[in-house]
Amino acid sequence: MSLLTLQNVKASYGSSKALFDVNLTVSEGEVVALMGRNGMGKSTTVKTICRMIPASGKLIFDGQDLSSLGSHQAARLGIGLVPEGRRCFADLTVTENLVAASRHGPWDLARVAALFPRLDERKHQRANTLSGGEQQMVAVGRALMTNPRLLILDEATEGLAPIIRQEIWEAIAQLKNETGMAIIVIDKSLAELGQVCDRATILERGKTVWDGAMTDLTSDISERLIGV
Repeated sequence: MSLLTLQNVKASYGSSKALFDVNLTVSEGEVVALMGRNGMGKSTTVKTICRMIPASGKLIFDGQDLSSLGSHQAARLGIGLVPEGRRCFADLTVTENLVAASRHGPWDLARVAALFPRLDERKHQRANTLSGGEQQMVAVGRALMTNPRLLILDEATEGLAPIIRQEIWEAIAQLKNETGMAIIVIDKSLAELGQVCDRATILERGKTVWDGAMTDLTSDISERLIGV
């Protein structure tokens, strides 16, 4: 069953058009890679889903039309975002960051600590004293504390040390295997995406140009549509 459906979605920043024809579906419990070269519309697509910018076309989440909703209303429906660049609350502690937007559900402080044990060790530290990798864990944990039905990770491993990147990928795999949560992942690493994602949607110049199972994403297709 489709949880999220985008059909013929268009979006602009003022008079500058960014999305021309985006089509994307995510089913319950499915992990989908949203792919494409830099500047092709991936983050803009995320912003339309989270209702940060206006858009036209069909935007349906769990049977409800998103197009007339604000970002806070989309979040309440169960859309959780790990934004590009982390964006932790710098002056708040780890615990304060995690509970800032928390909602009732299975994800609580104890469960986040089980997923990322080092956050429990740093729980009294302010976010601006953490390493980049630890801040990313806070960002993921904060999104999980909203108890989303759909989790969106926008470049969640960008710029991190290899060992921290691996921890993030292991956490994503754990979420897939143990929770059945629907997930959209934006990342540049085909190898890691191939291990956790069921399907991929590729954007080029604000349009969906390929959609299919990760097993059908051949090297020829990836080189033509994603390669530099």
